[in-house]
Amino acid sequence: MQDTTAILVCAGNASRMGGINKILMPLGESNVVGYSMLAFEQCPDIAEIIVVTKPENDAAIRRTAEQLGITKLVHITPGGETRQQSVLHGLRLASEEVQYIAIHDGARPLVKPEQITACIKDARVFGGAALGMPVKDTIKVVDDGLVVDTPPRSSLWLTQTPQVFRKRLYLEAVDFALEHELDFTDDCQLVEAIGGKICMTKGSYANIKITTPEDREIAEVLL
Repeated sequence: MQDTTAILVCAGNASRMGGINKILMPLGESNVVGYSMLAFEQCPDIAEIIVVTKPENDAAIRRTAEQLGITKLVHITPGGETRQQSVLHGLRLASEEVQYIAIHDGARPLVKPEQITACIKDARVFGGAALGMPVKDTIKVVDDGLVVDTPPRSSLWLTQTPQVFRKRLYLEAVDFALEHELDFTDDCQLVEAIGGKICMTKGSYANIKITTPEDREIAEVLL
């Protein structure tokens, strides 16, 4: 059932990469954004792909899509000043017929089509879902260099993407955020603000985000 639009967010500044354009960074036989697009291309639930990025990346992304035989890419659009604004730029281009949106970090190239499908399946039940994995390490809450709390590890998960939402629910959350001048860095948090239920869909520890130069080396090994 092709009822979902994939919005790949690739508009970040790559500040932790020393200015390197991480989404076009070579990876395997393509580049980072190429593998991200390919995962959604191969997912049977995805009707279309929209990439949100800086204008200077447009030609390279289109060239990558052609090389990989990506047929579902329908739009490449500039991002906004924040992640929330960038997602909204992509959402405005989504087809009216689609019922769900899958928001994905373009810098997570190792997500699998079957993981995307599982996340969409849960979103159809709960209205929202996100890929994630239980944390492996003990987490400390620190204030001014001192530990102030140790939350129970059993209830903590690493949140990944895609994060999938019923489109109508997400639009309602966007209206709420705009009305109250709120801006969220996490899409689940945006929907949580209006009481939306989010299912945590178990994914894979391999679904890493390329954030630092070392991450690319890890991704090559995992790939």
